[in-house]
Amino acid sequence: MTGQIQNRQAFIEKISQKLRRSAVPSAIERPQWAYTPQYNVLRDKTQDELLEVLQEQCKLINTTCRVTPLAELQEAVYETIQSYGGGPVIAWQDERVQQYGLSDLFTERLPKEQVAVHIWDPAMGHENISVAERATIGITIAEQTLAESGTAVLLSDKNHGRTVSFLPEKSIILIPKSTIVPRMTQAAVDLRKRILQGEKVPSCINFISGPSNSADIEMILVVGVHGPMRMTYIVIDDL
Repeated sequence: MTGQIQNRQAFIEKISQKLRRSAVPSAIERPQWAYTPQYNVLRDKTQDELLEVLQEQCKLINTTCRVTPLAELQEAVYETIQSYGGGPVIAWQDERVQQYGLSDLFTERLPKEQVAVHIWDPAMGHENISVAERATIGITIAEQTLAESGTAVLLSDKNHGRTVSFLPEKSIILIPKSTIVPRMTQAAVDLRKRILQGEKVPSCINFISGPSNSADIEMILVVGVHGPMRMTYIVIDDL
């Protein structure tokens, strides 16, 4: 859907006048900061060291972190699904599923064991969300993962339904080891670089740090308030 913007210039000019500017700025001048500590945290860590940081952080956010070579990924996903009591399962439609050798698991192995698997299908529209509501396990793939906070970055699009990561009671996020970065700074820099290169930015970018938590009431931690109650990161050793 394409919208229309009316009276934009007059609106901006009025704000500019209130800010006592002589003219509406045509561009934003980025400030040159004297200190940039955000780039120095975990700066010189190797991928192995970043993985260690991520694993330690996962202990603090009630998240299971499992590392597996690519050749054993299917078995790792299968065992995690079994430990979660089986499906129904819903997963993103993603070409990496085939690259990672998970197609047989989703289309043959699990269905033969009477475990329903639904792959997000944009042609089904809202029905995908209804399936996600009934699913007990959602499987997604992280674009990047922040070692410092144990945060997986998920980019939504027509094949990556955002409800897959928060409607099912349990969540499995696949994390390529090569995409682990120190912290939010590096993720933001990468997203900005994509925008400058003309890449379309997803309408929804989720930063997920373990299962849903809240301690708003009396500082008592409650898990699963508005999302999955259990979370497993499966780190794929792709280096």
